[in-house]
Amino acid sequence: MLIKIHPKNPDERNLQKVVDCLKNGGVIIYQTDTVYAIGCDINQPKAFERICKIKGIKPEKANFSIVCLDLSHISEFTKHIPTSIYKVMKKVLPGPFTFILEASKSVPKLFQSKKKTIGIRVPNHLVVRSIVEKLGNPIVSTSVHDVDKLIDYTTDPELIYENFSGKVDLVIDSGFGGNVASTVVDCSNGEIEIIREGAGSLDDL
Repeated sequence: MLIKIHPKNPDERNLQKVVDCLKNGGVIIYQTDTVYAIGCDINQPKAFERICKIKGIKPEKANFSIVCLDLSHISEFTKHIPTSIYKVMKKVLPGPFTFILEASKSVPKLFQSKKKTIGIRVPNHLVVRSIVEKLGNPIVSTSVHDVDKLIDYTTDPELIYENFSGKVDLVIDSGFGGNVASTVVDCSNGEIEIIREGAGSLDDL
């Protein structure tokens, strides 16, 4: 199913359809403040396994992020964040950054890396954050790559729908997406280390 949801003025009924889909173990594709992403409810392990199958990777090798609503939501799923790092996160979030932090016991082991860390996103995009708020749980998130290996990311939601129809339950059309992924920042050792330069400005860090 393809659902249009306005990025600035999302329709409540359509948001609820997405939330119901996630609660029932569905897999969705949605727009972030960077690229389009595939996601599911963090409490739905079978949906997570479906995403791994779509991406062609084993669940134990998946390094997916989770999308949280805000900083207080992040604190539920991470261990103690040093004040210096918290200040940086407060400055740049919501925004196009993924922060790698120590995972708390609230994160199912399925989603933790071997180092017991988790990637955290708070995208500056009203639709996905409204979905997370209504759902009450983070969404597991991984970028949608183009079927054409020469192109990194698909930006057109209708093309995404054509490519992934039958593989996912729902594609949200919130307009054209970006083609640069988030900047990944590893803070799991209490220091800031840039793992991948992306859409987030390094000057802000």
